[in-house]
Order: sequence, then structure tokens, then C-alpha cells
Amino acid sequence: MNRRHFLMSSAGVLAAARRAMPSPNDTVRVACVGLRGRGKDHLKEYARIPNVEVAALCDIDEKVLNEAASKMVKRPATYSDLRKLLEDKSIDVISIATPNHSHTLQTIWSCQAGKHVYVEKPCSHNMFEARQIVAAARKYDRLVQQGSQSRSSPALQEAVQSMRDGLLGEVYMARGLCFKWRNTIGHTPVEPVPPGVDYDLWLGPAPQHAFTKNRFHYNWHWFWDYGNGDMGNQGIHELDIARWGLGVTYPTKVTAMGGHFMFDDDQETPNTITASYEFNDGGKKKMMEFEVRHWMSNHEGGIGKSDSNTIGNLFYGSKGYMAIDGYTTYKTWLGKEQEPGPTRTAGENHFENFINTVRSGKRSDLNAEIEEGAISTTLIHLANISYRVGRTLNFDAASYTCKGDSEANAMFTREYRKPFVVPKFA
Repeated sequence: MNRRHFLMSSAGVLAAARRAMPSPNDTVRVACVGLRGRGKDHLKEYARIPNVEVAALCDIDEKVLNEAASKMVKRPATYSDLRKLLEDKSIDVISIATPNHSHTLQTIWSCQAGKHVYVEKPCSHNMFEARQIVAAARKYDRLVQQGSQSRSSPALQEAVQSMRDGLLGEVYMARGLCFKWRNTIGHTPVEPVPPGVDYDLWLGPAPQHAFTKNRFHYNWHWFWDYGNGDMGNQGIHELDIARWGLGVTYPTKVTAMGGHFMFDDDQETPNTITASYEFNDGGKKKMMEFEVRHWMSNHEGGIGKSDSNTIGNLFYGSKGYMAIDGYTTYKTWLGKEQEPGPTRTAGENHFENFINTVRSGKRSDLNAEIEEGAISTTLIHLANISYRVGRTLNFDAASYTCKGDSEANAMFTREYRKPFVVPKFA
């Protein structure tokens, strides 16, 4: 072993030692931020893991915060402002389930405070943030996991490995399906901010806007100021699986079209959209398609037969094809006769993977390390930008720009509302 390699390896070991908890028997103290919807799942998942204590809760809605705290066996500390919570040196982990527009800034704040972070998908609200969240994790040497829980399913891990091993032959194309029953959100008027809600903290980096119910709990997904449409809500899961299965990183070309069909309501983002991606990793061209539908739809590849939704993936190769149903099941059909091939169903424990990695301190143990999450998230943003400008984007990963398209490049970031400004590291 040469001296340079030894020093680099030693540095990696020391970094892991700094990141790791002293032993598996020591309690990992977690603070959960954002306590509605997915935040309730965070609380349930951590409660199942031995030697993990949810020591603090944070939410800008006093009613939601108090309701969550009242259900805990041991009442945790409560905060409305994450910045105050981060002053607590005893907290090891911040677990974020807030709206998309706050994910990156809250993760950066947490890394700066020396905390490890589990952040829900998508990890960023725009292209600029996708770079900064990774750069911050590296600068402050923190472990950051995106909530792409499919990556922790043994069945899907097996599915991807089988494609790597040649089960389907040359895999040249993937499809992501997000056919989810979504009703109209209607119209809601401007009204006073509900009692106990810190609306300024909720807006965070987003521009000032009068309060309406449609711009608040859950329906914020359908407004560009806060969400990324269903591509960034449900669709990020399937896009991440598609990219993972194809074994690609950034696309070279992105085209998206769609619209807001059937309903006259407040929603800004499309409820129906089709995106096509071209990849050229290592000189090998591959393709990905992604589709969002919002209403009645057929099931494809046997995906989602148990309910009205079709959520999953299809992979096509020279020797057969594969269907991934949801987060935990895959099936294959091989040869010209489409004979049934390997299949498996197995659950996931993404939170346990994260906590185990906090204990080991080894970034490579994370199943959805933030750089992987950020790359998948950029596919969401590029499709939405293509839809909004109405043309194909030619993306150059080296310069991190859309070649010759100043209008598209201007949509890579936003004007941040002070003091909620996402800092630039890269």
C-alpha cells in the first residue's frame, strides 16, 4: 500500500469514527420536524427501532405539535422553530418531513449544527438546491439520507442486481408509472392565518403570499412556490427506481408535456404529464419514460391491481421485462414466450438503515445517500422546467446547465425570502 493510499484510507476511517455513535447500546436521540402526513410515519418508524429516542418534536402548527407530543410515552421537548431546536447539543439526528421548499435549507442548518439528517423526498425544491444539499453534507461531514425507501427493500435490491447480472439481457429502457386517483382541490379564498400557526416560518424561503387553505396542509404540493407537482410528490419514488435500475446518472435530453385537465381549481402544477429522458452514460444510450395521470386509469404489467392506483416501474431488456409493483415487489417475464421468471416480495426498513449507518459512521452503508437522492431529484426538476418552458432541454452535467437555454437555466434557482436564504457551497 503506497503512502498516499494509506493516508486517504486513514482519513476515511477517522471521518467515519467522528460520525459514528460510540456503540449500538447508546441511545440515538432523534428530533422529528414536520408532524403531519409523512411525519407521523417518522414517529412510528423510530418507535420500532431499539435504543432510539424521539427526544424532540418541531412543527409550525401548535395544534399539530401538541397532538403529536400528547401521544408520546415520554413527552419530548417541543419547538416551533427548528433553529432553536438545533441549539440542543444532545440531539444526534434531525428527521425532516416538512414541505419540499424547506427541505434543503433545513438540512443545511442541521448539518451546520453537527446533526445527521434523514430528509424526505424530494431533497430539494430546485436544481440549485440539489447541488447545495450534497455540498453541505460533505463540508460538514454529516450523514444524510433521502427518504427513498424503495432502496431499502431486499426485493428491489435483488431486482436491480438481477438486471446488473443480465437476467433481462441488455436493459435499454425504463418506465415510471404514477397513476394516482387525485380529486379536484377546488378554490379556497384568502383568510386569516389559523391560530397557533407560525405562517412566516412555514413560508420560509418561499415568497410572501396571503394565507389560503389550498396553499397549506398537503395541497401545497400543487403550487410551484412550495411543491413540485405529483412528479415531486409520489413520482420521485418511481423516477428514482427507474434511474437506479437503468444504472444511469444525469440525462442528456429531457422533454415533457402535459397539462391540468378536467378540473377548474387552484392547482398550478400539471395533473397529467409525460416526460422522456435520454441518457448516454459511458457512451451507451438508454431511455426513460415517466407518466403522471390523476384520474381513472388502466393497470399495466399487473401493477396496482388491488386498488385504483398504478404505482410502479417497468424495465425492458433484450431477454425479457420486469414489473416493480409499489416499493416491495418485482416480477419478471422472460423470452419471446414471456415465461414467468424470478419474483419476490419483501418489505423495507429505510429508517433502520439510516440509524444503523449513524452508528457505523460509514457513508457507504446508506441505501439512499444524499448524492443519489439529489441526482434523482434533478430529473423531477428538469421535467418540470421542460414542461414550463414548452420545449426539449439539452442538459450538460459537466456545466450543470441546459445548453443554449437561458430561460430554462434561470429556473434552476429562485429569489429567496430573507433570512431564509439557501447558501451556496458549490
